[in-house]
Amino acid sequence: MVKAIDPTATILSIEDNEDLLELETFHLLKEGYKVIGATSTKGVESILEQENIDLMLVDRTLPRIEGSEFVSYLRDKGVTTPVMFVSAKDRDEEIEEGFLRGGDDYLRKPFNIKELLYRVKAILRRTNAIEHERLTARDIIMDFNTRKTYIESKEVELTKLEFELLSLFIKNKNKALGREYLIQNIWNENEDIQKRTVNVTINRLKKKIDPHEDKEYIVPVRGIGYKFQ
Repeated sequence: MVKAIDPTATILSIEDNEDLLELETFHLLKEGYKVIGATSTKGVESILEQENIDLMLVDRTLPRIEGSEFVSYLRDKGVTTPVMFVSAKDRDEEIEEGFLRGGDDYLRKPFNIKELLYRVKAILRRTNAIEHERLTARDIIMDFNTRKTYIESKEVELTKLEFELLSLFIKNKNKALGREYLIQNIWNENEDIQKRTVNVTINRLKKKIDPHEDKEYIVPVRGIGYKFQ
């Protein structure tokens, strides 16, 4: 049985550079967030009324109104949604202006996408929009709080053993793991566990996460064991 993923948080990104908006959206979706993109402030107030937005990423050089002025306008109307400015305006007085007008964080352009993701996560953690950790690889998301696994945004039901096995493979991506290593780390050195049992468990896991056998997440490594790629 599969279920639609329940995203960790909903992020509204207001960025007039469509290529950058697409890049931000791609990486935020990959982290499991729901993302709403806008190239101007047009319609944003309606979005804030209709959607439960946990964080806004706001460029300052927008076509209709300067980004920090728009945020100041929202603050005057009582909107308390956290805001991170993502802007090429990087002089000290401009950054100070951004905070004074209602910003909660400020990221200078050009930026490292990993820094953006870390800052997003930090803000959401402070505002209690997220409370748990996730592990992602390719199109797989593993939620350690709910112990759920999603592939292409659909839940795949795994046993506790399969969940632990898949997470171990992902944490060691592209590294060949021997059967003895897997026994020691998943079965806790249980002497009754045979290497054949490892093979059977991995094959069962592979059928669940790759039923059409076209993704090859976990592949055998001759003479060693298996690896996640």
